[in-house]
Amino acid sequence: MEKNLFEQAKDLMAQLTNNQPEHDGHLHQEEDKQAVIQAIQAAYHDATPEEQQQLQQFEQEINKKMS
Repeated sequence: MEKNLFEQAKDLMAQLTNNQPEHDGHLHQEEDKQAVIQAIQAAYHDATPEEQQQLQQFEQEINKKMS
């Protein structure tokens, strides 16, 4: 079964915060951050209120890392 958008955003956030390299062995941090932000924004519409709160926290954490 396919993961929902919230789970995808959560997984991407975990990957970014754990600084796990991508399949090619290189961490493209700026691109990864943008991918997580896009996943968060895509997931937000269909998320439950609890998931929306967690997505907002993810986005705040990403914004801190980008500063």
